[in-house]
Amino acid sequence: MPLRLDPSFREALDASGRPLVGMWACTGSPLVTEIAAGSGLDWLLIDMEHSANSLESVQVQLQVVAGYPVTPVVRVPSNDAVALKQVLDLGAQNVIVPMVSSADEARAAVASVRYPPFGVRGVGSALARSARWNRVDGYLQDASTHTSLTVQIENTAGVEAAAEIAAVDGVDAVFVGPSDLAASMGLIGQQTHPEVLDAVARVFAVMHEAGKPVGVNAFDPAAADDYMARGADFVAVGADVALLARASEALAARFLPTAEGGERASY
Repeated sequence: MPLRLDPSFREALDASGRPLVGMWACTGSPLVTEIAAGSGLDWLLIDMEHSANSLESVQVQLQVVAGYPVTPVVRVPSNDAVALKQVLDLGAQNVIVPMVSSADEARAAVASVRYPPFGVRGVGSALARSARWNRVDGYLQDASTHTSLTVQIENTAGVEAAAEIAAVDGVDAVFVGPSDLAASMGLIGQQTHPEVLDAVARVFAVMHEAGKPVGVNAFDPAAADDYMARGADFVAVGADVALLARASEALAARFLPTAEGGERASY
């Protein structure tokens, strides 16, 4: 049987004439992720590094978003060959590897998503959803053509090595994480500090010179607008958990007393 594939993240970036806008899926809830999938956003980042997402919840989320015109991208917990193998076997076409700080680390990520002789991905297609349990003809030979790899630069070492990382064959895009980058610069919690913005801009310039798509995380709308104006190819502008947190806080602020002894809002 042929494998029905949506465009990979690499192909979506190549085909787009504008920055791709996405959000994080961190709740681990297939229902919440399905709601986000139908929002009209371009891509969803299903996160396994800083959330409760498990292999089981990721697989179900990949299944529920398959019916929507959105590109799912899974961030694995670390640059680990086993984690990448497992996520790919679940059927993920697009993966993000966090904390890549050197060309050697980028090459290790590339090897992890490719089968031998070009990599070290373990072969378990008879057991895996990725190959529809060996129902897909030629999956082992063609897997790398429909798999995209994005690596994440999140510290000063990664910024300094950006050109070398960009030159690694098999790295399809680079995603900059300002939060950890700020922390590595001694500016924790200051993602929009001028020095952090300058470091992000340096990565952008290197990627543009290399012809490599570059994206960034930016929950602040003004920062997101600025990054897109600077040439970001993709931007993550929010997260399901953050949206729920801020919206529930807004409800509390609107309908509950503002101070001890204050009056409840009238209905």
